[in-house]
Amino acid sequence: MMNSSLANCPVPTEQQPLNEYEELKTSWLFRDCTLNEQQYIKKLVWIWTLSWLIAGPVAAASYPPTKQLAHFLLCGAAGASVGVILGLVRLYLGWLYVRDRLHSTTVFYEESGWYDGQTWLKPQEVLNRDRLIVTYEIKPILQRLQFTFAGLAGMFLAGTIVWHLF
Repeated sequence: MMNSSLANCPVPTEQQPLNEYEELKTSWLFRDCTLNEQQYIKKLVWIWTLSWLIAGPVAAASYPPTKQLAHFLLCGAAGASVGVILGLVRLYLGWLYVRDRLHSTTVFYEESGWYDGQTWLKPQEVLNRDRLIVTYEIKPILQRLQFTFAGLAGMFLAGTIVWHLF
């Protein structure tokens, strides 16, 4: 049963922030952020491993594995991390967009095209519901992604230190 606040909502269904959130959390890429920690790390390792298909040959051209194995491995690992970083940036921006739409007191929407945008002021009950979703569902996802970025930065720092030791 639809409450009266949503019954008067002029925002097209596909542009309503709650529906955008539901769609995002079930899409194949973005749902990976909601997995348990072990599955989440497995997905990142999988992306990193696939990225070696591009990074490996580039690293081998610069540092032949038979002569400079340590530099080859470090360069390849860093290059493969670029694929992970690009994926994480995409995830972060997608979740950030939906968070901003849910957290905002107004919703900008398009009625029939880019040239006729409108703004809808959310009723208090809708705003409260949306902000609860932000606090309990989206904020932990964004924190996980930020922690992942920090972990990658730490690995790059460690790799840099090891690089200079060789």
